[in-house]
Amino acid sequence: MNKQQNILIIGAGLCGSLLALRLGQRGYNVTVMEMRPDLRKVDISAGRSINLAFSDRGIKAMKLVGLEEKVKSLCVPMNGRMLHDLEGNTVLAPYSGREHEYINSISRGQLNGLLLDEAEKHENVTIHFNKKCKSVDFENTTALFKDYDTNTEFVEDADAIIATDGAGSAMRQSYYLGKKFLFSFSQDYLSHGYKELSILPGENGSYKTYKNALHIWGREAFMLIALPNLDGSFTVTLFLSFDEGEYNFNNLTTKERVLEFFSKYFKDALELMPNLVDDFFENPSSPLGTVKCSPWHYKGNTLLMGDAAHAIVPFYGQGMNASFEDVTEFDKVLDEGHPEWETVFKVYEKSRKENTDAIADLAIDNFYEMKGHVNHANFREKRNLEMAFEKSFPDDYSSKYSLVTFNEDISYREAMLRGRAQDKAILNMLADGEYSTAIDLTDKEALKTILEKVKTATEAILEDDRIAGLYS
Repeated sequence: MNKQQNILIIGAGLCGSLLALRLGQRGYNVTVMEMRPDLRKVDISAGRSINLAFSDRGIKAMKLVGLEEKVKSLCVPMNGRMLHDLEGNTVLAPYSGREHEYINSISRGQLNGLLLDEAEKHENVTIHFNKKCKSVDFENTTALFKDYDTNTEFVEDADAIIATDGAGSAMRQSYYLGKKFLFSFSQDYLSHGYKELSILPGENGSYKTYKNALHIWGREAFMLIALPNLDGSFTVTLFLSFDEGEYNFNNLTTKERVLEFFSKYFKDALELMPNLVDDFFENPSSPLGTVKCSPWHYKGNTLLMGDAAHAIVPFYGQGMNASFEDVTEFDKVLDEGHPEWETVFKVYEKSRKENTDAIADLAIDNFYEMKGHVNHANFREKRNLEMAFEKSFPDDYSSKYSLVTFNEDISYREAMLRGRAQDKAILNMLADGEYSTAIDLTDKEALKTILEKVKTATEAILEDDRIAGLYS
């Protein structure tokens, strides 16, 4: 394919900036238009997740563009979930039985800034800010923009347009409103929303609570989480219904009621958050939704990527990682040497969409797991058994979480199917009393026997699902 073609990318967020960098490295002429100001010069984080969970699929993308070491310096490792009960007692639940497997907390702004810096090092990449896309003419491969600096409108022409402009994508809206082809679209919201809060650093940038964990206060109907930052602070997020339950975003309207709520359900967190009331009333409450659509492309002219194609809720820590994996998978298709964009887009979407649908569904599953199931005895027994499998037989078993998070060469769909079957196999064995929960988890022989039973049951479940037509 002619490398001198002009590629227009709409959106300079995490996915768009990585895509611009990779296409720039490949020699394409790339123009990026971003609605917001340059985040390297202006603080625009309010209302968006300040830090994110960064794991192996994202790291694979950083290796692709040669940034693995630079990104590592922005990370705070998190080895597991620190679970907080109502009394403030804690227990650390590792993410994996393999000690080298962990996730990272990373600053959205710092990572995005790094990707923008690296993209702009290429003379064939140009990035413009304060340029809002209003619509896309996907038949003529042009886009209409409003320039916030001059308050004027202009049209940008390109050989191909790739929209990475997030869940509210202007190009996806143009697909829908254009009615020029059959376009399917769904946007499903949880009844819960989220609000960003914070635990400020201690003296001299110290951490007020355990640094290397994702902290969770799961309370069945709602939850609080906290991720560490490099400066000693934690970004805290409250996930709560907008209008259901005794406490919800719509009725937490006074200082007294907010403090009453936190005192009752998150008292150990409240002790670390003297700034709670200010944060609560200054920061917005935002919705949580899943976007699915198809097709992502129109002929060889335009393509949706990242959240524009498949926005997901944040409960598997895979939103950013999935968008980065989009770029990795797109790059693989480019390596195949197809002669025109239409084939590239078609092949990419065919292989990718079933996997983004899978991680969207898994993220919803994990929402219920994090806010409630982590506190249930059978869930903890299952996780303890899985941790023992991974520790004693690291090459023979990976939990669903490990398949998704630490096995970047396994597709999301394969991880979902196998992981769900494994979960079902173990929970069935627990329910049927097929092994004693009093087993010594360091007894390798006993563990090996149970593992073989789990593997046999898992394969039987997968085969039953296949016969039932649940997957091919």
